[in-house]
Amino acid sequence: MAEQTTDRGALRVLSLYEGFFSGGARVLHSSVVAGLHGQGRQRHAVLSIHDDVRREGARQRMVDDPRYRQLTAAGVRVTSLGRSTEVPHDPEAVSDAEAEVLARALGDTDVVLSLKEQPLRLLSRRDLLPDRPVVACLHRSDPQNQGSGLGHLLRAADDGRLAAVVCCAESTRAAYEAAGVPAHLLRVIPNGVDLTRFRPVPAARRLALRGAHRLPADGVVVTYAARYDAMKNPGLFLAAARELLGRDAGAHVVLCGAGMSPANPDLGADLVLAFADRPDLLARVHLLGVRHDMERVLAASDVVALTSAFGEAAPLCLIEGAMCGAVPVTTPVGDSARIVDGIGLVTGFDPAEIAAAWLEAAARRDALTAALVTARPRFSHVRMLSAYAATVERAHRGLGLTLARG
Repeated sequence: MAEQTTDRGALRVLSLYEGFFSGGARVLHSSVVAGLHGQGRQRHAVLSIHDDVRREGARQRMVDDPRYRQLTAAGVRVTSLGRSTEVPHDPEAVSDAEAEVLARALGDTDVVLSLKEQPLRLLSRRDLLPDRPVVACLHRSDPQNQGSGLGHLLRAADDGRLAAVVCCAESTRAAYEAAGVPAHLLRVIPNGVDLTRFRPVPAARRLALRGAHRLPADGVVVTYAARYDAMKNPGLFLAAARELLGRDAGAHVVLCGAGMSPANPDLGADLVLAFADRPDLLARVHLLGVRHDMERVLAASDVVALTSAFGEAAPLCLIEGAMCGAVPVTTPVGDSARIVDGIGLVTGFDPAEIAAAWLEAAARRDALTAALVTARPRFSHVRMLSAYAATVERAHRGLGLTLARG
């Protein structure tokens, strides 16, 4: 593991993860942790509850995860309680052995960050957290669908342990305020991305990327970057893809994310359902699974699509796609309409309407280029890192947080 030099008096921050697996929240939070650690004013560490998890039909081990490698390469210490979803375990219980590991980690900590609300259950034993401020970082807009997580969040607020609740979107703030989280704790820090990584590429490079993925040089390419989950509504995406491919003989669709591969039988069943009458169209459906080069896939695309039904807050796929020059087209969930305002399109939940919007977006891609370029500064991760750093420092000093929006 590479060692990152930090100031001797750096603020010590511990992030609690449920585990390491594919998902926008972990991508975002790990980017924040690595970025703040690298600045030297804060010394970050991560403690994961699980060492490996099974999600989207695949076992995902911590040490194999790109976020784990990103963090350790940045000099962030990453440890685990060693749990596995392969072994039954009461999620609400903390064993004495786990409590020892947690106590050691907390003993070297000034501020605790919780990636989503679920890891707050680790802090149910009051003896483990003497006078450590906690900042919960939330990335969804459906608190009622977060299992026992909302209860742990509300108890932490009632106990006075929460110094702040970071919301990545206005929809998150509104949903959790309605669920009972005190308004003065809620602070909106919009998501940002590394603009040096997510950017358009020259025309020749774009053609080469298309060739590498067996995509046409001049056909419409729509990319869907999402894990296989009911929240993401993959059935709706495939129904819209069926409409698109039936209308445009040169169009192709690309699916990326956990579970978006031929190894997922549920996705296979969805494909059969969507294309039963036109199996010939499947030749233009590309299942790429989990990708670690999304900037290349998105730079080769005309449209980045989101068809989610609920739960979204500030989807990274829309931001990353737009910054690479793909026009974002989304259903009206979370802050998605706010994100694509002026640079993309919002649709309803009808497959034919969505397919038509994809074609319109592709046709307008060149015309929207200037707007996409102008929008880049508001999606910069530099702004986001600055806001997170200030929130952590305020939590440590015990200052009241000023409610920030946008």
